[in-house]
Amino acid sequence: MAGCLAGPVYAQKKGENPLKIDEDLRRKDDEEIDRQYKSTLQKTRKDAAETRPVDPWQNIRGAEEPKTKR
Repeated sequence: MAGCLAGPVYAQKKGENPLKIDEDLRRKDDEEIDRQYKSTLQKTRKDAAETRPVDPWQNIRGAEEPKTKR
């Protein structure tokens, strides 16, 4: 019985704390998510800066009519 319980103990690497390993994995995941988030923000900012307002009624209006009425 004791031999069955001792097997998983030897499967772990010596000197490494399982909690530290989990913390490192979480930190790497957090860094990857942050990198992807920043990349997405940069892409959306570029797209927003390049986009010009579009007037869908441009071809229907006559040249003498103003585009906006105030």
